[in-house]
Amino acid sequence: MQNPGSVTPERFPAQDRFATGAQYIAGRPTKGTSGRTHAVVDPATGDEVLTYELAGTDDVDAAVAAARAAFPGWAATTPGERSDALHRFAAVLADRAEEFARAESLQCGKPLKLTREFDVPGTIDNTAFFAGAARHLQGQSAGEYSGDHTSYVRREPIGVVGSIAPWNYPLQMAAWKILPAIAAGNTIVLKPAEPTPLTSLLFAQAATDAGIPDGVINIVTGTGKEAGEHLVGHPDVVMTSFTGSTAVGKRVAEIATATVKRLHLELGGKAPFVVFDDADLEAAVHGAVAGSLINTGQDCTAATRAYVQRPLYEEFVARTAALMETVRLGDPFAPGTDLGPLISHAQRDRVAAFVERARAYARVVSGGQAPQGELKNGAYYLPTLVADAAQDSEIVQSEIFGPVLVVLPFDSDDEGIRLANDSPYGLAASAWSRDVYRTNRATREIKAGCVWVNDHIPIISEMPHGGYKASGFGKDMSTYSFEEYTQVKHVMFDNTAIARKDWHRTIFGDR
Repeated sequence: MQNPGSVTPERFPAQDRFATGAQYIAGRPTKGTSGRTHAVVDPATGDEVLTYELAGTDDVDAAVAAARAAFPGWAATTPGERSDALHRFAAVLADRAEEFARAESLQCGKPLKLTREFDVPGTIDNTAFFAGAARHLQGQSAGEYSGDHTSYVRREPIGVVGSIAPWNYPLQMAAWKILPAIAAGNTIVLKPAEPTPLTSLLFAQAATDAGIPDGVINIVTGTGKEAGEHLVGHPDVVMTSFTGSTAVGKRVAEIATATVKRLHLELGGKAPFVVFDDADLEAAVHGAVAGSLINTGQDCTAATRAYVQRPLYEEFVARTAALMETVRLGDPFAPGTDLGPLISHAQRDRVAAFVERARAYARVVSGGQAPQGELKNGAYYLPTLVADAAQDSEIVQSEIFGPVLVVLPFDSDDEGIRLANDSPYGLAASAWSRDVYRTNRATREIKAGCVWVNDHIPIISEMPHGGYKASGFGKDMSTYSFEEYTQVKHVMFDNTAIARKDWHRTIFGDR
């Protein structure tokens, strides 16, 4: 692995941890064997952070073999032992919080204040949550439902899990996939996205330092086409968890079907932000700006479609545009930066193309271009507000994954809810009103895995995250996620020899 020397130790204090390779198999960092390399690039400057050797199929096979070898021992540990290990893990993460925050900011372009206050604390909290959840892997007593037989349900680990994480929240997505799996007694092979492997590798190293056995957590950093597809199709992988686009999710499902794998898919989103005419307008405007620009809009739950009841529409547009113009773009490591770059120049160009095409049929109220000056070398794009687009237009229906909010008017409550549901996606939504009956109706009728009321974007470890419709199925976080990484077994006891004899007589007669 090579470091070109353009990134200072202050920005990347963990760089020495990557000297021996960007794969982590059986408790040890190794180099990939594909014969190809990939560069991690700081999207704020375009500078290379490091270049690493990509994993090939042999590395995936080695990682799966390590996970399979570790499974019997890890599955046999008691819930208390797994809980203790995860509590130690949380403590190691807390000790290294600044190291994780800086690595995440560097590879993603996130403002350091975001990784310090959101990504890293959220990951530590998730680890602590699953440390507690590990002690509550409960079956269920079913009692005597069939004569003199007693039934109960066991929840058991399922085996080796193969997971694929995206580049927008690499640390949190690694945690959301690894923690429930290992808390339930499984072992795992995770493939992070090629641009953002740093914090996933640090996460696995921290787990080893916390005493989690070798092979329980393995990381392979390769391409989706080679390493990812091989992992999904591997016969020794019994479950696949994938977070990413709906198009790639369909391909993952296709491959997994061949070996009848369990699937967990968290896919795209196009979250509606519904503002009724009695809403607190100031709160809604601030919520829209924060909810649409979180992580530079690279968030599948980000507010992307604002539907505003007509009496508030023009004022909402004007005030939202004005507030967006106060957002400060800059160096992710500078204290005053509100918004960092997109993940790459290619992603910036993709977002810009959506906006340019929209000029033919909608009004670009603010933003709509890349900044110049000292930010021109980074993958920056100004916060952008688009108004008056048609409901069936590309910019309303397609996932843009950038700092772009589209605003449309509606008249009746029925229309607002209908428009909110008029999307193939159903991951998240929000409803803004002072009227509890209106918001209660919205939370009931909007088809999304999460509906916020008078807020948009907060998540907590205790509650599930996952979608409806083309946004996939399966839940992250919470005990709902924990249970997805288990299999259910019915156990039935015959309580009396007489009952057994009578049962046999019923089947075979007297013999």
